[in-house]
Amino acid sequence: MTIDPITLAVLAGRMEQIADEMDATLFRSAFNPIIAEAHDASHGLYHASSGETLVQGKSGLPIFVGVMAFAVKAVIDKSARDGDLSDGDVYIFNDAHIGGTHLSDMRLVRPYFHDGAVFCHLASVGHWHDVGGAVPGNYNPRATEVFQEAFVLPPVKLMRGGVLQQDVVDIVLRNTRLPASAQGDLNGQINALDLGARRLDALLAEYGAETVRAALDALSDRAETMTRAEVSALPDGRWEAIDCLDNDGITDRELPIKVAIEIRGDRLALDFTGTAGATAGPVNISHGTAVACVYVAIKHIFPGLPANAGVMRPIDVTIPPKSLLSAEFPAPTGGYTETILRMIDVIFSALSQAVPDRVVANAYGTINALSLAGHRADGRRWVMFSFYGGGHGGSPEGDGLNHGNAPISTATIPPVEILESAYPVMFRQWALRPDSAGAGQHRGGLGAVYEIELLEQSAEAFLFGERGCHAPKGVAGGGEAALNRFAYENAGTWHTPPMVSKMVGIHLKKGERVRLETPGGGGYGPARARDATAVARDVRLGYLSAEGADAAYGHDWRKGQA
Repeated sequence: MTIDPITLAVLAGRMEQIADEMDATLFRSAFNPIIAEAHDASHGLYHASSGETLVQGKSGLPIFVGVMAFAVKAVIDKSARDGDLSDGDVYIFNDAHIGGTHLSDMRLVRPYFHDGAVFCHLASVGHWHDVGGAVPGNYNPRATEVFQEAFVLPPVKLMRGGVLQQDVVDIVLRNTRLPASAQGDLNGQINALDLGARRLDALLAEYGAETVRAALDALSDRAETMTRAEVSALPDGRWEAIDCLDNDGITDRELPIKVAIEIRGDRLALDFTGTAGATAGPVNISHGTAVACVYVAIKHIFPGLPANAGVMRPIDVTIPPKSLLSAEFPAPTGGYTETILRMIDVIFSALSQAVPDRVVANAYGTINALSLAGHRADGRRWVMFSFYGGGHGGSPEGDGLNHGNAPISTATIPPVEILESAYPVMFRQWALRPDSAGAGQHRGGLGAVYEIELLEQSAEAFLFGERGCHAPKGVAGGGEAALNRFAYENAGTWHTPPMVSKMVGIHLKKGERVRLETPGGGGYGPARARDATAVARDVRLGYLSAEGADAAYGHDWRKGQA
C-alpha cells in the first residue's frame, strides 16, 4: 500500500505522541526520583514479529531504542514457545542478558491485539530504585555474577488476559528493600501501557490498520534511506581509536575498548575486535546493549535521523565473542553505563579523524553511580541512589556544556532539593569544578563538585564510577579534561578508594561526608587557537585559574583582559 506524504507525516506525529504520552504518564506517577525526576525510563512501539523499534518517545533514553528490540523479541520467542498468548497479556522481566542494560531496568512488554491478532508490541522500561542484591541501589562494583547485583527475573506473565497475577507481584516486591517505591513504579508502567493501548485503539479506528501498518513500514524505509544518504556524504576509508576503562572493580587492570570504523559508499561498519575479554567484575555488557550503543553514537553524529530500526540497516556492527561487549549469563553487567560511555567515546575519536566537523570531544564519561543507604531513627529503610553530571566535549560550534548529563540519554540529574527532601543528607557543595575542562579552541564543559553530608546516625556508601585513570580526550588537537576524583571522610580524615573510582562498604557516621569531583569534557581544536578574550572570561568567571590558563593557553591570554 502506498501512503501519501501528508498522511505519513500526520501518522508519524500521532504515533510519536502515543509514545510521548506513555513517557509522561510514568514520569508523573513513578515513586522513585530516578524515574520521576531524572526520567530514566522509555516507552515505544515495536514490530509484531521481529520486535524491531517502530517508534520511541522523545523523552525516553535513546539507549533503550535498540535494547528494547531485543527485549521484545525475547517475549515474542517465549510466547511462541508457550503457545498461550492472549489479548491483555503483559510480560515483566529484568534479565540483562536477555533484555540488555542492567537488572535495575524493569521491562514490561504488552502485545497489542487488533482484530484478534498482534498488531505490534507496547513496551515500558524504567530504572527501579532497588531490586535486591548485595548493594542497595544495585551498583555493586565487587559483583562477580549477576546474583550479587540484584534479583534476576526472566520473562513471566504479569497479567493474563488483563488479570493481574498477584503472586508475581508478591515475588517482585519481596525482593526489594523499597517495596512501596517498586509498587508505585510498577503501577505507573502498567498505566502507561494501558494508555498506549487506548491511544492505538483510537488511531486504528480513525485510519484503519492497513494504513497505519503501511505508515510504520514507510517510516522504517525512510530512516534507512536517510542513513544511507548521510553515510554516502562521508569520505571512504578506515579509522581506529582505543580508550580504556579504569578496571573492573575486582582486578586493578585497565581494560581497552577498541573500534575500527570503515566507510564504503552508503555502508558503515564498526568492528570492536581488540576490545578486552569478558571480565570478572561488572563492566560487561550484553551484545544487544553494545549494538544499541552504536545506534546512540550514530544518532549523535546524524541528529536528524529518526528513532527506529531502519537506521541500523546500512550499519554493520562486529562485536567479538567472549569480550566484555558480549556478556554471557551469569556475568555481571551492573556497570553497563560506564562501558557504553567509553564505546561512544571511541566512536567519536575514530570518526574525528575522518570528519572532525561532525563530532564532539569526549564527554566526562561516567555516571558516578553513588548510593548511600541506612535506616532512619524510626527503623525505616532508606536508599539514595543517584547519578551525577560532568562536562561535555567541545564541538566545532562552541564550548562544551557545563555540568550536563551523560550523552547516553536524555535523562536529567535529580535536583538537589528533591534529594535533600527525600533522604537524610545535606549537600554542602553542588558547584562547577574549576580547571576541569579540556583546553581547546573550543574548550570542554566543566565538571562538578558534590559534597554530601550524612544527617542520620550511620549509613553505608557505595561508588561505581570511571575516568579515574584515563581522562576524557579532546579531538582535532584539543586537550584532555581532568580525571574523576572521589573521597570520603572517616573520623576527620579524608580517604580515597584503592581502585580510584569504585568502592563498596564505606561506613559513615553522622556529620561525615563524601565528595565527588567529576571530569569535564575534552577540548576541540588546538588550545592556542582559542580567543584570548574567551580565556580571560573563563578566568574572570572562576572556570579556570590563572595558573591553569598559563599552562594550557600560554601567557598571551592576558591580553584578553583589556
